[in-house]
Amino acid sequence: MTEEGYEAANLWEMMKTARAIRRFQDRSVDDGVLARCLEAATWAPSGGNQQPWRFVLLRSAEAREIVDLGAQRALKTIERVYKMERPQGDDSSARARNSRATFALHDGARDVPAAILFCVKQQASVPPLLEGGSIYPGMQNFLLAARASGLGACVTGWHGDVEDELREFVGIPEEWMLAALVVAGWPQGNHGPLRRKPLAEVAAVDQWDVGFIG
Repeated sequence: MTEEGYEAANLWEMMKTARAIRRFQDRSVDDGVLARCLEAATWAPSGGNQQPWRFVLLRSAEAREIVDLGAQRALKTIERVYKMERPQGDDSSARARNSRATFALHDGARDVPAAILFCVKQQASVPPLLEGGSIYPGMQNFLLAARASGLGACVTGWHGDVEDELREFVGIPEEWMLAALVVAGWPQGNHGPLRRKPLAEVAAVDQWDVGFIG
């Protein structure tokens, strides 16, 4: 489905093919499409139905400079932690393809079609991990709505490398936490399929190491 219209989509197919997209077409995303996906985010559950979320579209040149700075700082960490290097031009291995996509995303951070900051208001006496239960379901709704709309998206941690800069520029109050920075756009290439561990390796019954029958 594209921005020309919305149709009922097979939820199971959307979930199975909503992989992270790191390469985007040089094509803008209509505000109506983004609004529709963000509206889907507001349908998610939250603790006590408090809906303590805020979504900020980073569009201006100044905001994109901060996004780019966060991406470059994050890339240095990725290169160090994962020992990632730019692959040789004739390397067609799966690792090389994944590395190229990662470098392409970070190199083009300033020009991603859409960059959205997901924030959650910190509640008194609620641990940060539990706080995530009131923002990450909404983010997943956004990702699925984006997939159903034909968009590609990728969750990044770029915000963590430029939190001070983002707080100052956007004017984010102290009690609000930055949960994620999601980039989205019309993908180069195709969606899915996903590569995931078998259910039996990650689900159990009663005991930690008793495999789930599925």
